[in-house]
Amino acid sequence: QVQLVESGGGLVQPGGSLRLSCAPSRSIFNFNAMGWYRQAPGKQRELVATAPNTGRRIYADSVKGRFTMSRNNAENTVYLQMNSLNPEAPAVYSCYARHALEGASWGQGPPVTVSS
Repeated sequence: QVQLVESGGGLVQPGGSLRLSCAPSRSIFNFNAMGWYRQAPGKQRELVATAPNTGRRIYADSVKGRFTMSRNNAENTVYLQMNSLNPEAPAVYSCYARHALEGASWGQGPPVTVSS
């Protein structure tokens, strides 16, 4: 079982920034993709960003130009930099890591609230 340790959520004012981090218990090279989903209360989980090991990063239309996903191989961590955050319902941002044979593992997800 892969453990994904996340951090960086919290409360931020509209227009502010947060950076989420996700560190798997195995090398990130074990996974063919990592990314982030978010889920607000009463809503379906939606993809925020995904980074396959081959190919370009993919972002939800609603976050393009504002969110950037990156990875630091030396730190074995992936990041989601979120800028110009909009006021919206609080959501839990969950990191995921997909293994070719074992499927996807999920983090607990730090909550993110954008409010003045």
